[in-house]
Amino acid sequence: MSVQLYNHLSETVEPFESIEPGKIRLYTCGPTVYNYLTVGNWAAYIYWDTLVRTLSANEYDVTRVMNITDVGHLVSDADDGEDKLEKGARREGKTAWDVAKFYTDDFVAGMKALNLLPPTHLPKATEYIEQQLELVRTLKAKDFTYQIDDGIYFDTQKFPKYDEFAHLQLDAQKAGARVEFNPEKHHSSDFALWKFTPAGETRDMEWATPADLITEGIERQGFPGWHLECSAMAMSLLGETLDIHTGGIDHIPVHHTNEIAQSEAATGKQFSRFWLHNNHLKVNGTKISKSLGNGYTLSDLAEKGFSPLDLKLVILQGHYRNEGNFTFEGLESAHNRRLHWRNVAALRHQIHDTLVDTDSATDNPVGYAASQALLETLSRDLDTPAALSLIDETFSEIEKLGTERINRHALVSFLETIDSLLGLELLATTPDISDEVKKLIIQRRHARDNKNYALSDTLRADIEANEIAVRDTPNGSIWEYAA
Repeated sequence: MSVQLYNHLSETVEPFESIEPGKIRLYTCGPTVYNYLTVGNWAAYIYWDTLVRTLSANEYDVTRVMNITDVGHLVSDADDGEDKLEKGARREGKTAWDVAKFYTDDFVAGMKALNLLPPTHLPKATEYIEQQLELVRTLKAKDFTYQIDDGIYFDTQKFPKYDEFAHLQLDAQKAGARVEFNPEKHHSSDFALWKFTPAGETRDMEWATPADLITEGIERQGFPGWHLECSAMAMSLLGETLDIHTGGIDHIPVHHTNEIAQSEAATGKQFSRFWLHNNHLKVNGTKISKSLGNGYTLSDLAEKGFSPLDLKLVILQGHYRNEGNFTFEGLESAHNRRLHWRNVAALRHQIHDTLVDTDSATDNPVGYAASQALLETLSRDLDTPAALSLIDETFSEIEKLGTERINRHALVSFLETIDSLLGLELLATTPDISDEVKKLIIQRRHARDNKNYALSDTLRADIEANEIAVRDTPNGSIWEYAA
């Protein structure tokens, strides 16, 4: 099956082909671990999880690297201001190392709660300092660097293609139009590869700058730039040319542009063949910001009674290239949609394989065809909205059949496909009810048959006390989850 992906390099949807047949080398920009992730942050990882699942279902062996930025991400794209980890350490009264570990652990726990596939490699920037310094050494040897008072910089004027990826107008760009201008920099777009610790300061995270990288021969402590770490880790673990690089659209004009410049300047090869970017997620139509207090976390959603999988479904309702909008009304709707899907999944506990033979059931809409259609839909540039609509339509047709005509094996097969491609855990979150509740349902049915409606109502209340609802149909009673 052909996989189609929107490639930022061509700005078109292209047929995807890997460099090595059957194998994919994929890099995802990971979190800066100085605070809890918000719903906007999680959207990216939900989309890229769907990408990996779709590629794997298309029989690709995916090797995926996702970095942990635990040093070097400054609060300003101008390569000034403090490191976000140092800022987090000051806020919490801890060391930067402690802050990094706490929020890394929280991120990994959040990935598990959202049922996101773990990457093949989850490297930390602080674990790849030598590789980053070696990349600076290579760039210096090729005359792409220069040193000023606060660090070693990449000279973008020596990389002619620098402005192509983000369509930057560097000649017309005034100093400070994209980033605040440092007067020592040769050009406003030049960026730090290695920053020096300011004189008189001591950082929690700093390393000795190798003597061969310093022009004046004075010992300097320093730390890597945010852009440098991604290139060093990606190329160390995946090779000099990647199949796919993913990240947010906010990375295009600075972070990804700088990654391309330093990587291709060092190797002389294309850094990545495909670039995929997810759009922003707003909250109630506004940008997520600390001042508005709308940076909701998974814990915030849990306090309001929502599962991480509810968030996952509300994110997947929008296409990754379109701007999304999170609202609690939308989250409630996604919760109800997932509850409906779980109740369709629960039908497998109430039907039997012997009722319908899939091969002879021309009116049975579930099975290979539905599973194949779902994969084909997602293979068209991760069209998750269309995929969810397809699931709705298929489930609607299944419910019309009635329990006596649904093929259990085919239903389970389709549920397995949904869980494999979207990670919604429809099977894992829909256990069978207890024998005690089943007995209550049977007793209620007998009471209704005998027109003992008072007893029937009492038994219904007993059933609902177990968070199970009963729906009466012409073919008997069907139990469902109440929440």
